[in-house]
Amino acid sequence: MVDKVLIVLEGEIKTPPMSRQARLEAGFLIRRLQRGEMLSMPMSRPMPSIGSRCHELRIVDARHTWRIIYRIDPDAIVILEVFSKKTRETPRSVILVCKKRIKSYDDV
Repeated sequence: MVDKVLIVLEGEIKTPPMSRQARLEAGFLIRRLQRGEMLSMPMSRPMPSIGSRCHELRIVDARHTWRIIYRIDPDAIVILEVFSKKTRETPRSVILVCKKRIKSYDDV
């Protein structure tokens, strides 16, 4: 089996601003996705409000709760956004920008 390519449209997964532990956890979970594994709660949840095959990866850090919005394509994991989440709901602005990025990516 060939690992899926990782395509980052926006955001960075690095230290800082993430702690070293959070960055390592994010990398480990993304690697599992690249190998074709489906993640579920509490690590990841579907985000149908953004689009089909879109999900939110949850990374708990010492001072922040990070979210990585991604889409699972047949040949790739597409990172749409990386942000620090401060409220229970995903901000409407994040949902809209992710939809816009998907459209731009699919139109190419």
